[in-house]
Amino acid sequence: MTGSGSLSSPLCTWIVAACMSVTCANESKHALSPPSSTTGNRSRRRKAAAALKCNSNNKYNNYGSGMGGGGPSLQGLVSSCLAFEPCSHYYASNGLLRSNRKLRRLHPPALSGQAMAVAVQPTKEVETKKKPHTKQKRVVVTGLGVVSPLGHEPDVFYNNLLEGVSGVSQIEAFDCAQFSTRIAGEIKSISTDGWVSPKLAKRMDKFMLYMLIAGKKALADGGITEDVMDELNKAKCGVLIGSAMGGMKVFNDAIEALRISYKKMNPFCVPFATTNMGSAMLAMDLGWMGPNYSISTACATGNFCILNAANHIIRGEADVMLCGGSDSAIIPIGLGGFMACRALSQRNDDPTKASRPWDMNRDGFVMGEGAGVLLLEELEHAKKRGANIYAEFLGGSFTCDAYHMTEPRPDGAGVILCVEKALAQSGVAKEDVNYINAHATSTPAGDLKEYNALMHCFGRNSGLRVNSTKSMIGHLLGASGAVEAIAAVQAIRTGWVHPNINLENPDQGMDTSVLVGPKKERLDIKAALSNSFGFGGHNSSIIFAPFK
Repeated sequence: MTGSGSLSSPLCTWIVAACMSVTCANESKHALSPPSSTTGNRSRRRKAAAALKCNSNNKYNNYGSGMGGGGPSLQGLVSSCLAFEPCSHYYASNGLLRSNRKLRRLHPPALSGQAMAVAVQPTKEVETKKKPHTKQKRVVVTGLGVVSPLGHEPDVFYNNLLEGVSGVSQIEAFDCAQFSTRIAGEIKSISTDGWVSPKLAKRMDKFMLYMLIAGKKALADGGITEDVMDELNKAKCGVLIGSAMGGMKVFNDAIEALRISYKKMNPFCVPFATTNMGSAMLAMDLGWMGPNYSISTACATGNFCILNAANHIIRGEADVMLCGGSDSAIIPIGLGGFMACRALSQRNDDPTKASRPWDMNRDGFVMGEGAGVLLLEELEHAKKRGANIYAEFLGGSFTCDAYHMTEPRPDGAGVILCVEKALAQSGVAKEDVNYINAHATSTPAGDLKEYNALMHCFGRNSGLRVNSTKSMIGHLLGASGAVEAIAAVQAIRTGWVHPNINLENPDQGMDTSVLVGPKKERLDIKAALSNSFGFGGHNSSIIFAPFK
């Protein structure tokens, strides 16, 4: 808005009247009664004079002239009065606003002097200095921690993937004879020795237990010893590990106890059920005072946490971040809930063959449990302490399908947009992506929609290889993105990509040449894309590459 024409608009007159309302609010007790004709004439003359003075200025930043002999400047009045609605006198006398009755109905006048938000401010007050251009910080992966159905060490976990071992088996944690699904990627045992105190391990939900163990293992894997820990700036060390389901077992047990009496409830049932408390407790244990929270976006949780953690480092808010996801929902209410959604495989007699992404005979996904945590670090910080750099995190993106609670968009538009935004944000050409760890859960609709979206984006890429970690460990829900990100980093480190097991009869129309076969394959990875999608239409794509 420039030029005198714009300054003679009704908006300018309204601003002047808004300033005058403060005076109206402080008048005598008769201020709210109908004004006499003399008072009304004087009011109209004052407003007309003020409007003329407003017209005489060409720019908003020329408001310095006085308003009446020796009175305060208009700029000062605007600064002090903009948060108020014009008083009742103004509405009674001003023809411009009286003619716009629809506007008054939509935005009725507040009582005189009542505060309200106004989106107009003097130019001088909103001017901000441009930030000096600085080179963007680079983010690298320096540690990995995993708790999974195929092992609790990154190398053990990945070697089992490379060998095509399945971690899916009959559920042993509870009697599930009444359920039509009785298989899962269940963790049969795990030692907490040296990671979590026995007292705490007995009280907390498994999703927190797995998170703490994986987080501390990522630190150990990254060479963060006690001596290194003492040298870290704790204010710039953060934890961002999420969960899709939270402490379902703790909460379910509390409900059962409540049937007897609230006095029987676990006093920790509320904090141990919330998704944020795992991150919080890990930070308390480490004394890390930087960014600390969790994100819950269903099965896209892990990716969301990784990307947001990296952004904290890029913005200079953190030097080191532990990030990822954790879930443990293999309990009656969790199993029953997903069965009610008709989402689970019922191949109970052959568990290791149940999870079969892209295969024509797939009948649903297999639940899994576990945690994945990555240690992300600012490059120069990692170099300074002599860290072993596994890969570089280049960037990623999020989108929403905005379509259905559980079904993906038929046209794949949300996934395509997410992938394209991830490429743009990370500065990676689509031709350079030659490995994709797909979300591919073994559901009839989801697998094919993702495949079509990937072919739309990368179908012409030479040497492209696509696999699904879920074929061997099932779907780890909120932990899946983080555990699969670890698989992608391990593929970069080792130069081997793991097979797709159970892919015996691919869907019709699929180009099986891009899918990894039943055996591991050697691959010199240029850039690796990892996808995760969640109920609610949450899409996420993140990109890693060899560090150079």
